[in-house]
Amino acid sequence: MDVFSADWPAICRRIAAAQRQLFQQTPDREARTEYEGVGEGGDRSLVIDRRCEDEVFAELEQLAASGASFVAISEERGEVVFGAGGPARVVIDPIDGSLNARRTLPSHSLSIAVASGASMADVEFGYVYDFGAGEEFVAVRGRGTALDGHRVEAAADVEKLELLGVESAEPERLRPVAEALSGRVYRLRVIGSIAITTAYVAAGRLDGMLSLRPCRSVDAAAAQLIVREAGGAVAFGDLELSEADLGLDARYPILAAAGEQSLTVIRNALEEAV
Repeated sequence: MDVFSADWPAICRRIAAAQRQLFQQTPDREARTEYEGVGEGGDRSLVIDRRCEDEVFAELEQLAASGASFVAISEERGEVVFGAGGPARVVIDPIDGSLNARRTLPSHSLSIAVASGASMADVEFGYVYDFGAGEEFVAVRGRGTALDGHRVEAAADVEKLELLGVESAEPERLRPVAEALSGRVYRLRVIGSIAITTAYVAAGRLDGMLSLRPCRSVDAAAAQLIVREAGGAVAFGDLELSEADLGLDARYPILAAAGEQSLTVIRNALEEAV
């Protein structure tokens, strides 16, 4: 089987269902605050992170057993070759918003992207499941974005944004950017998951989003396609999409917006804040 002929929405839904059971089995903060070493992404690994990743890899192993070849890139295990490897990539964040999940805040997500090559421009399929809202965002390259099966589009491209999502919002990083955004943005929202916040731009719930520190490929690979297929715009600093690598070592700032005009508003504010 070719990796791109697999039923990825069904695979992702099975993974999300299995992960929901794990969260139900560990419903309190104490149960979710058990650590287990350091993941390949460089962060301390929670046991719940590892268990959620196990559910992903159980599905990937079945896919490989059917003859598919690809390289999996995951926050905890790093790069894992299945079959003959090759150019195809499956980019996984088993829990995007781990701090939210640990503190039992509902906004955390599963993020899975399938790519034909090694860059953001090569992503062919993107899936983000928001465990808090119980919603799934699905994008297929050239076929648009759907929220729970219904086509969605980004909001109008405007010069003054009504709602801007902010991630990686440490206070020392937020203050100068918030000041630079004054007069350009009406309200800020901090959700706690890069994948969810970016997907909300695709659904027109937010006019834009930014991460105040560089993110990893696993955080953004699926959601950036979800935005682009909904008619929005995405930027990874000064990089072209073809230059934004999917490898786990890559780090870059992410901006997303309803369109290029809104994206420029956010970018100009960031430049002034530096």
